[in-house]
Amino acid sequence: MTSLPLIPVTSDAPAARRASMPPQHLADLDLAGRQALVTGLGEPAFRAKQVSTHYFGRLVRDPQAMTDLPAATRDRLADQLLPRLLTPVRELACDDGATRKALWRLHDGALVESVLMGYPDRVTVCISSQAGCGMACPFCATGQAGLTRNLSTAEIVDQAVYLAGVAASGAVAGSPPRLSHVVFMGMGEPLANYNRVIAAIRRLVSSAPEGLGLSQRHITVSTVGLVPAIHRLASEDLSVTLALSLHAPDDDLRDELVPVNQRWKVAEVLDAAWDYAARTGRRVSIEYAMIKDVNDQPWRADLLGRLLAGKLAHVNLIPLNPTPGSRWDASPKPVEREFVRRLRDAGVSTTVRDTRGREIDGACGQLAAAEDNDTNTDRAGEAPA
Repeated sequence: MTSLPLIPVTSDAPAARRASMPPQHLADLDLAGRQALVTGLGEPAFRAKQVSTHYFGRLVRDPQAMTDLPAATRDRLADQLLPRLLTPVRELACDDGATRKALWRLHDGALVESVLMGYPDRVTVCISSQAGCGMACPFCATGQAGLTRNLSTAEIVDQAVYLAGVAASGAVAGSPPRLSHVVFMGMGEPLANYNRVIAAIRRLVSSAPEGLGLSQRHITVSTVGLVPAIHRLASEDLSVTLALSLHAPDDDLRDELVPVNQRWKVAEVLDAAWDYAARTGRRVSIEYAMIKDVNDQPWRADLLGRLLAGKLAHVNLIPLNPTPGSRWDASPKPVEREFVRRLRDAGVSTTVRDTRGREIDGACGQLAAAEDNDTNTDRAGEAPA
């Protein structure tokens, strides 16, 4: 594990904080909205395109580096278009630098995480859509922490832009220098922050200076199964991949592992997923965390195979990354291999996710939980005034 140098930050967020949305940022607006804002400041409309080109096209987030802007107006434009949204707290690297996890403090003290993963043929970032999560899945560190608030569109996008800049710097050896894939699999339930997530996707896939210029097919949106939102996503005319966090094929167990299943049962969730596949032509990714002696029994593999056989779906088995003090643990490798065999024998495409970042608190929410624990411990040790 390697700690990477970042801007020094003090952990002085108040113990009890009131969640609030951040100031407006250019990534909250489309290009026309940015132009209207700039002209409202008495500047020519093309200044909005200049700033947007720096941010999305050149991955420059520091207004002082935008030297083609007049010095007299640079600060004013920066205040209105580029307020600081993410303050780095900690950044860790492993896998010879190919995996990098960043912990950010937002303007109101909330903590979120992002991960960059470099491969020989691509660079992927995993971004957060909420500070915390309200879905309460008991094996997930973020779910255990509860929901603080939704992120703004720009807070979501800024994670990707920052990590795209890391990739462009050549810091991820052995990988292309351009960010190519974004997965909404960080902290939070993306479809519970629906409008801002959709706006963020449109920024990510629009060409510069409107946005980052990624392929829609290289965007993945994860959900625990918010059925109305899945149907709504299918009508957005977007070619993003839907990743359904299933984790159990039967309602009895899924009610426990994914509490929202008490509202929308397995059959209804899968019907929504097949509707998405039919309307978009996109294969659905079925996410399934392998939890020892909980959901890894052979009969559950057979049931999952029957549910998915003949469908436009792919199973992504995830070796559980246990959270500290958790009663949950990863399935043994022989059990995992038997699960894979049974799914493939049923004709279901199945892979096991590459495990990365275990030594840097790779599971979602672990780094934020550790920071909160450290901060609370520090405060507990302070002498009273």
